[in-house]
Amino acid sequence: MSDTGGVIGVRAAIPMPVRAAAVLRPLQIPDWLATALAYLCLVLLTRGFLIGNPVIHIDEQFYLFVAERMRDGAIPYVDIWDRKPIGLFLVYEALSLIPGDPVLGYQAGAILATMGTAMVIARLAREIASPAAAWQAGVAYILFMPAFNAAMGQAPVFYNLFVALAALGVVDTVKKYESDALIWRGCAIMLLLGLAIQIKYTVVFEGMAFGLILLSRAFADVWSYRRLAAVAVLWMAVALLPTAAAAAWYAAHGYLDQFVYANFLSIFERESDGWRAPWRLTKEMAALLPFWFAIFRAPKLFDATDGQHPRSHAVLKVWGMAAFAGFILFGTWYDHYVAPLLVPLSILAAPALARIVPSERGIGRFLLGFGALASVVVPGFQVWKHGTAGQYERMQALIEREMRGGCLYIYEGELAFYRTTNSCLPTTRIFPNHLNTFVEAPAIGVDPVSEVRKVLASKPDVILMWAPARLYLPNHETRRIVTATLQQDYERYASFTLGTRVYWLYRPRR
Repeated sequence: MSDTGGVIGVRAAIPMPVRAAAVLRPLQIPDWLATALAYLCLVLLTRGFLIGNPVIHIDEQFYLFVAERMRDGAIPYVDIWDRKPIGLFLVYEALSLIPGDPVLGYQAGAILATMGTAMVIARLAREIASPAAAWQAGVAYILFMPAFNAAMGQAPVFYNLFVALAALGVVDTVKKYESDALIWRGCAIMLLLGLAIQIKYTVVFEGMAFGLILLSRAFADVWSYRRLAAVAVLWMAVALLPTAAAAAWYAAHGYLDQFVYANFLSIFERESDGWRAPWRLTKEMAALLPFWFAIFRAPKLFDATDGQHPRSHAVLKVWGMAAFAGFILFGTWYDHYVAPLLVPLSILAAPALARIVPSERGIGRFLLGFGALASVVVPGFQVWKHGTAGQYERMQALIEREMRGGCLYIYEGELAFYRTTNSCLPTTRIFPNHLNTFVEAPAIGVDPVSEVRKVLASKPDVILMWAPARLYLPNHETRRIVTATLQQDYERYASFTLGTRVYWLYRPRR
């Protein structure tokens, strides 16, 4: 390739940031702020139609519901059971304190977290690519998160920011030879990872990788084995500190057994869902093809005179492998579990976005084009499937008409109705899948059949159930009990279509 061709290729790759900078320069806006505003506009452009919708994803509905009940004194794992770390609920609790609609509050937090993560990605991608390509790496992250159902408030949206900041700390640290601050820089990095672990435990894989990289830096500085061992223990302790603090709180209040079972044991008792998990993995790997092409087919660029460091690429590759290991070993492979991979993958794909080699410019275009399409199609499909805010409000009115201040029981359906109707809770296993699927039956700490019988014995004022349709991993025993009770003691007073699901609403016979 000639020098002239290279210059033309670089110019062709950077029109957007250059033009944006030209427009904003007279306003004297700092580069970091211009980047933040550009990313914020892109996030809003690709997610604007989701803002205010309370039924984007049942996980987000549940996290917000738990957060609001925590403000009223409920204790996770005791009053409301789940296996997510307490840190995730604390994030939602903090966001629910924002004045106004709590749905808008958590979504605003998610939007800012996505923007912030994209900015850190752009900074890290600068280690291995040009400024324009690095900027586009942040764009790739923003576009692909919705493709894996992490457009708004899924857990990775929040902990990805902590992990990315930790990675930035690692990259900067490995460049510093014989630094007196290595121990304390390592502590700061491990604390960031510890906070991320308290949002999702799978971060531990990336934490181990970062810890080993930091120890390799210390080893290269000719630390003694005794000093290496001591600092390794210190860094592990710092990383585990947030989890230890949570466990200590539960132990002090007499709930340590519930905390340990929910957080560390129950996940290993879930049943397999058979062929569905490998099929999800196959689809996810296919959806990541643009990244695989970009990482393995595009040129690897390095310019030591342009602020880059030879160890940076190695750190980024180790991070990518650790994140991928955490995803693969977890086993269930739901789509939003891909979201943590998108941070290192977007960075490692940055050289392809420079499009310097004419024959390979299509790789970067394919990556961003695929992401742009998926960022609209996938969330649009979810709205079509789960319903709009207007549909939700109309169905809520049907429920409240029969509530009379009593209890709602959602055997199947959108959990958000518990929150917006301010219903009392007929069970501590309030997440519908815990009692209506067979994979969760042995892994929730109670017998689901007995629990459902207890719920029905309390005679909820309204019971929601899907009309007969193709069901997801049904627990046939609990469904048979609910169906029999509805036939004997309840009457169907309404039918409503929310998204693509037809709901049957039941009240006690009069």
